[in-house]
Amino acid sequence: MHRSHRAALLALALMVVIWAYSWIVMKQVMRWAGPFDFAALRFGLGALVLFAVLVLRGQPLAPPPLGLTLAVGLCQTAAFQGLSQWALVSGGAGRVSMLAYTMPFWSVLFAWWVLRERPSARQWVGIALAVTGLVFVIAPWHALGSGPSTLLAVASGCLWGLGTVLTKRMFQLHHPSALSFTAWQMLLGGVFLAGVAWLVPQRAIEWTAGMVFSLLYAAVLASSLAWVLWFLIIDRLPATVASLSSLCVPITAILMAWAFLGERPDAAEGAGIALIVLGLLAVSGIGARRRG
Repeated sequence: MHRSHRAALLALALMVVIWAYSWIVMKQVMRWAGPFDFAALRFGLGALVLFAVLVLRGQPLAPPPLGLTLAVGLCQTAAFQGLSQWALVSGGAGRVSMLAYTMPFWSVLFAWWVLRERPSARQWVGIALAVTGLVFVIAPWHALGSGPSTLLAVASGCLWGLGTVLTKRMFQLHHPSALSFTAWQMLLGGVFLAGVAWLVPQRAIEWTAGMVFSLLYAAVLASSLAWVLWFLIIDRLPATVASLSSLCVPITAILMAWAFLGERPDAAEGAGIALIVLGLLAVSGIGARRRG
């Protein structure tokens, strides 16, 4: 049990690094591809990897119930990833990742509506802290040059939150294989992104070494391996420990963006990020008194 617990903690640390650095990759790849082309390629390839894993494990390829699977694919893959990738065209990697990871706050509100899970007092405090933090990050008293990127990033987190709640609903009603469900929702979301990429004019893809590395990293590591690690974490660690990823990924991404891209948060952004982190702590329940 101790070895299993340590393995899950190592998986959590590795997943955080993979997902955090993926924001740097997603920002840098804008030199060589349009946002929707890259997102469609990423999730098309990522879905193929997951289906290959299903075949190797001898699991059935039949899709879960298509209605909810399509809804999750549109929210969690197409909208979240498409909008956040679009936000990175003009927005910084650290800032966009932090705004996208407001997902837990939106999940609490959508769970109240869809699942009838009323937020606790602690969660309302977390939401209030997050809203205050968002005001500091958006800084409406400044020129709105980063306004479109900010709105896209917040919208991506909002729709990711809806996708998270719909995923919970899927498992409550149908109990699909997590790997099969992830593969199918990724495939359906990727097909939608491919349609958007075909309709929206974008720069031509430059198949440089950097482009190939970015695609392989995002598809194989960030979209496939990281999900396998996530399943291990959910299975073997308490939910409050697993929810550390909601804190660690954007914080690590901000530090990486500062180190690799020179994106240094100003005072207002720093204060906003701190408030959002405190809000995430409150919403996730980390630090709350353990149950007896």
